[in-house]
This record gives sequence, structure tokens and C-alpha cells, in this order.
Amino acid sequence: MNTHINREAWRRHARSLAGAIAVAVLLAMPAGASERVPGPMAQEVLIKTSLLTLNDAIVSGNFTVLHAKLAKPLREKFGPDRLKEAFATFADQNIDMAAISAAPPVATDDAQIDDRGVLLLRGHFDVDRLRVTYALDFLPSEGEWRPLSLTVNANADGK
Repeated sequence: MNTHINREAWRRHARSLAGAIAVAVLLAMPAGASERVPGPMAQEVLIKTSLLTLNDAIVSGNFTVLHAKLAKPLREKFGPDRLKEAFATFADQNIDMAAISAAPPVATDDAQIDDRGVLLLRGHFDVDRLRVTYALDFLPSEGEWRPLSLTVNANADGK
């Protein structure tokens, strides 16, 4: 019987669990949180998780998970098939934005909450020769900030 504990595997597991807890804490919305702009780290988490979930949908052709993560008003307006149609150009051009996971977002406007209570995040990522520009709107939905609008452009020439 092997009782040896693989310390490196345990450390990876502990770090992974700590990361998942940190994300849950950052995205959970205590009472009144929708009135405050999230801090820079929480903004980065919102931006990257939204864009990487979109990227997974584009690469796999399965928009079901993206649809489930949207704010309720957007889910009710657009089904997975309609989302797939909306981002068909990305799939047709084989655009893969996965590299943004290792790059910092560059804000083009200060994050703000508008008069509708919607969090507005605007900016871009420059990775390799790809510039990914985003305008993301988040709505408090089901206890967390969820995407209400995803406007994304990817230019292969980097500008």
C-alpha cells in the first residue's frame, strides 16, 4: 500500500482550490456591491473569463456554456444558436484568443457603472500579432456580475 503523498501534486491542487475560492470571492456580490465598481483584479477576472469562455465557444462550436454564463436578460434574448451565428466570423477566420490569458488587459476607458446599473469595461489585449478589442457590459444577475453585452473585435495585424 502506497501512502506516499505527492507533495507537488498536493501543492498544485491547493493552489488551484485557492484560485477557485478567490474567483468566487471576487465575483460574489454582497449587498450594495452592484453600486461599486469592482477593483482591478476583479475586473481582469470578469474580462478574461468572459472572453475565454467566448473563445472556447468559438473554437469548439458549442455556445451552450457561454449562453449559461450570460446575464438573464441576454440569455432570454439570444439562444446558443443565435450566439453562434453572431460570432460566426471568428470561427470562419479561425481566430483563437486563448493567448489573452497570459496578457494584461489595457483599459481604454475607466471602468464605470452607468445609470442602468451596468458595469462597463472597455479596452484591449495585444498578444503576438493579434489585438483583441472589447467592450463588455455586465449586469448583476443571479448574485454575480454576468455579461449583458459582448462586443469583441480581433485584428490579426495587431492594430
